[in-house]
Amino acid sequence: MRYIIIGAGAVGGAIGGRLAGAGHEVVLVARGAQYEALRAHGLRLVTPDGQHTYRLPTVDGPAGLGELRADDVLILAVKTQDSEGALAAWGPVPVAGGGTAAERLPLLCAQNGVEGPRLALRRFRHVYGVCVWLPATYVEPGVVSAAGAPLTGILHLGRYPHGTDGTLRRIAADLEKTAFEAPVVADVTRWLYAKLLTNLGNAIRALSGAADSEESEGLRQRVYAEGESVLAAAGIPYPSTEEAQARRGDRITLHPLPGVEPGGGSTWQSLSRGTGTIETDYLNGEIALLGRLHGVPTPLNELLQRLADTFARERRPAGSLPSAELVRLADEAVASVQEPSAGRP
Repeated sequence: MRYIIIGAGAVGGAIGGRLAGAGHEVVLVARGAQYEALRAHGLRLVTPDGQHTYRLPTVDGPAGLGELRADDVLILAVKTQDSEGALAAWGPVPVAGGGTAAERLPLLCAQNGVEGPRLALRRFRHVYGVCVWLPATYVEPGVVSAAGAPLTGILHLGRYPHGTDGTLRRIAADLEKTAFEAPVVADVTRWLYAKLLTNLGNAIRALSGAADSEESEGLRQRVYAEGESVLAAAGIPYPSTEEAQARRGDRITLHPLPGVEPGGGSTWQSLSRGTGTIETDYLNGEIALLGRLHGVPTPLNELLQRLADTFARERRPAGSLPSAELVRLADEAVASVQEPSAGRP
């Protein structure tokens, strides 16, 4: 199988680099400065076991490949806000022997949140969810760091919305020849919601930095609790913290990497690169949406969504909002929420 990594950033670059290092055929898809750097110098993957440079075929869209092969696997690793454009571009591409990518090829959504696979299913027949436990950083064009060891990451794989198949088991076998563990599960959506909860704190680090401050940790726990209340009201199952921790165990331990400043998560990286867009609408915004659908107030997640969107749009520096100020705004947001029965006799 040939793996086409649509979005060769932190997650896509780490997956593509590890697959290439294990001898698999990989094509990287990127744009802008990342595309130029990958074309000129290759992908530099920095991990605890060393620095690896992979000079791989790199394109900025499907036109660079022409007709696709019947054994191609598409891995969608763009941020969710960029999914529609990527899906629209790759879905109609012809495949050797007839049909299009949307009709014939497997598409794996290696993304945060839960909306990506749902968007993909509107266009693609064979959609797979990927719960991404993969601490990786992309700030400098052409360079991706992945600090986890002994595993680079754990990727739960499943058909979307549920089920498994032989194609997925073959892909999992390829991934497990690298530094990944790739459990094939029939309930991948359940795992995606567990990861969604852990990603709700991404905006806190992106906005205020101070990942280990007492103020930030207290706010993070309040944001998680709000998310848990929403999922409970919506009747959405997800693995408990204990189940998730038992599954990870000590398989992914973060190690300092020479010459690499520790990153602050995908949201922080977007602000650091000044991309002008951010995925918070599909993280904290997903909780806000579900809260409105099921009558659960979500003032904290709404606040983080609004602030992160503003920071991205105005290209404010990551970590430039003092944590004390963020906590003050959070307290005000909670205090402003009126009970549904307020003002009624």
